[in-house]
Amino acid sequence: MDEAIEELVKASHILAAQGIVDGFGHVSMRHPHDSGRFLIARSMAPALVGPADIMQLDLHGAPCDGDQRRPFLERFIHAAIYAARPDVGAVVHSHSPSVIPFGVVPSCPLRPVFHMAGFLGGAAPIFEIRDAGGGATDMLVRDEPLGQALAATLGEHAAVLMRGHGSTTVGAHVREAVFNAVYLETNARIQAAAMQLGEVTFLNPAEAANTAEAQRGQIDRAWDLWCRG
Repeated sequence: MDEAIEELVKASHILAAQGIVDGFGHVSMRHPHDSGRFLIARSMAPALVGPADIMQLDLHGAPCDGDQRRPFLERFIHAAIYAARPDVGAVVHSHSPSVIPFGVVPSCPLRPVFHMAGFLGGAAPIFEIRDAGGGATDMLVRDEPLGQALAATLGEHAAVLMRGHGSTTVGAHVREAVFNAVYLETNARIQAAAMQLGEVTFLNPAEAANTAEAQRGQIDRAWDLWCRG
């Protein structure tokens, strides 16, 4: 359990160092011994997270074992995805800036343009909170029904964009979810730059699938570098 917590703390620090999160955003991992729980920090800036800050929540987003500390408001993003996707072992939610434009311009989908983003497959789906919460929300996934709607939009994808808000990535384990979050931002930045030059050639489905499979075996290479700070 201590090793799992340490991995989650490192993930928070890496995401902050890579500019994926700032004072806001969060990463979680499914409990290594209880699939009905997940680990996530209390509500705080990711760069400041330490082992003592990690909480356990259930798949309804409720703190476990009488923990009275303040959890993240948008913990329902994580809870609903774990409930809907048994294959998911970790979730990252962020507001990384290069991704956000693709969530507000649906006519320009975010698609994989280079081999490090094959996990996208095709176009990243966009969660429209108005469809689930009406036209007067505060854009935050602050309850279980909104979390379930987000998880439904994510479907079997590795990433979902959130209109006017940010994005969420998932992975089989915390290193993969972090890898996907980092390269989602990178892909968005490259795609935006390429579109200024002319027509973009995207990865086709076979290329996306094959590159995603190849990168899964190399995630530790990036993780080890990121851990050096």
